[in-house]
Amino acid sequence: MLCTSTRFLLRRNLSVTALSASLLLPKQFSANSKQTLLRFSQVSLSSPSIKVAFSSPVWCTLRSNSTMASQSGSKSIHDFTVKDAKGKDVDLSIYKGKVLLIVNVASQCGLTNSNYTELSQLYEKYKNQGLEILAFPCNQFGAQEPGSNDEIVEFACTRFKAEYPIFDKVDVNGDNAAPIYKFLKSSKGGLFGDSIKWNFSKFLVDKEGNVVNRYAPTTTPLSIEKDVKKLLGVA
Repeated sequence: MLCTSTRFLLRRNLSVTALSASLLLPKQFSANSKQTLLRFSQVSLSSPSIKVAFSSPVWCTLRSNSTMASQSGSKSIHDFTVKDAKGKDVDLSIYKGKVLLIVNVASQCGLTNSNYTELSQLYEKYKNQGLEILAFPCNQFGAQEPGSNDEIVEFACTRFKAEYPIFDKVDVNGDNAAPIYKFLKSSKGGLFGDSIKWNFSKFLVDKEGNVVNRYAPTTTPLSIEKDVKKLLGVA
């Protein structure tokens, strides 16, 4: 048991530390966040567990609010302009009110047949209810998308009857990653980091342009049908 004077000094020091930390927080931290930080500093000093009781909640609060702050200043998908397969600009605001499934595709991958087949099936089923699939060819994974844009479109449309738009070939990782993919990754990180792991990674975007789900390359399009239906508002 700590003596009364020791408890007072520790409480005072911790409160001052928390107050200083709150004053140093960036402007995007809300007043509630700072109050939460201060509130956690008023912990019981009657046992040696004080260190854990103080440091853990405070740092969790800092990290959580830092993440929310960075996301709160982000754009929506609708603020981006991309190139179609012919090199023409496409303003993604045309998809306002639509649910989007965004996929990095490849023509020579072991996942190509199953994903392209199910993407076409999913699109056919829900295109009239507000689903759009945006396919972005990428050659960064095993060089499995080496063709030109015209060759890629012909392959997808002829072999898999793809009716959804296929855009310009892009990088999804690295310094030259397309801005839309930098946004997607920052909005929804993966299990082992933000980078795209392989062909046919998927992002589900709601009608307001918010990224709500991210799926691994091995997650098949039809397996996320329930998530698509939820955003579409269909039974």
